[in-house]
Amino acid sequence: MKKRHLVLRRCEKASRSGTRRRSVRYGVCQKNHAASIGGYAVDGCREFMADGEEGTSNALKCAACGCHRSFHRRVREYGGSCDCSLITATRQ
Repeated sequence: MKKRHLVLRRCEKASRSGTRRRSVRYGVCQKNHAASIGGYAVDGCREFMADGEEGTSNALKCAACGCHRSFHRRVREYGGSCDCSLITATRQ
């Protein structure tokens, strides 16, 4: 059987001050509402929207589905462009 190794190289260029610009947003809700009965059902919430202002207790609650922010998939977005390439390692 042939094995394929795929190696991804990420490059993140730092600005002159040494800090990177990146932002985090929260996407699809992954809370399983039927876990207690052994099933799988999600509510269909597509993106986290904070229910309150930053620093309040409601900032971690989703206004759309009512779930905590930790149930939503974390999506990191990096500012700037990067000339990274996909490198394929040796194939056996």
